[in-house]
Amino acid sequence: MLTIVVALGGFLFMGPFIGLMLALPFVEGSFIDFVQNMTSPVGHPELKTPYFIVQGCATFFGLVVIPTLYVVFVEKINPMVFFRKHRTTLLTFFVIIGIVVFFMGFNSIIIEWNANIDLPDSMQRFENWARRNEDMAMEVTKFLTVFDTPSEFLTGLLVIAVFAGVGEELVFRGLLQPALHRATKNIHVAIWVSAILFSALHMQFFGFVPRVLLGALFGYLYYWSGNLAVPMFAHFVNNAFSVIAMYAVQKGVTDVDVESTEGYSWPVVITFTLCAALLLYYFKKQFDIKNAPAA
Repeated sequence: MLTIVVALGGFLFMGPFIGLMLALPFVEGSFIDFVQNMTSPVGHPELKTPYFIVQGCATFFGLVVIPTLYVVFVEKINPMVFFRKHRTTLLTFFVIIGIVVFFMGFNSIIIEWNANIDLPDSMQRFENWARRNEDMAMEVTKFLTVFDTPSEFLTGLLVIAVFAGVGEELVFRGLLQPALHRATKNIHVAIWVSAILFSALHMQFFGFVPRVLLGALFGYLYYWSGNLAVPMFAHFVNNAFSVIAMYAVQKGVTDVDVESTEGYSWPVVITFTLCAALLLYYFKKQFDIKNAPAA
């Protein structure tokens, strides 16, 4: 659990502080006003670039740089061991793209169910808090993903897809999952507990379960492949797909709302689920062959 403490410390404090310092040249007015407006950036379009800088630094320094330094200097581990077990091929990455995209079809019905959970009256206070938090997160997401220029789109892709994909997978799959595996002696417990903590970090109750399933998917991809580049790429594909789709809507290329919590039609869900299952089976079998002892 020290891994999580170190990562959270970097993500919540050190990374944002570095980001605030780097964002100051892009801000007019006092530092106090800047910090206060950052807590509620919607309605302050001038804060979009500074917000990306702060968020990017929080992710990059908090979830990549600081955990890497912790691994190197505290645990005395060469970070390259996360990538050495098996080399991947170009086909592997195409299969991962297919798995992630088809998994979205299955997860869409979980997203719809989780978004529409009606909690009992005894939990009304929690539900109200969770709904407010969800609405606030949605407003910030919409604020950040309305891209006025190609450079804003590329910045969003870098922060939301690249930094998040690398940083979150390094912490939750690269560091936490193996630590839990060693502690529990059960890889499935390690994968699912890591996925639960991964989802909890996002503080969105009405998107909690589908994010747990997504985290578990990344966990099994890492366990089967033994190469952290695999879940990092899968995470990147998942996030990049959403960012690109939102940009395509803004450009009038498509009218598909990827932020909708409405599930796909059942024929689509069934087809996508079967395709995802077949690709997962193929993926696992390929690495089972690589892991098999030589005759």
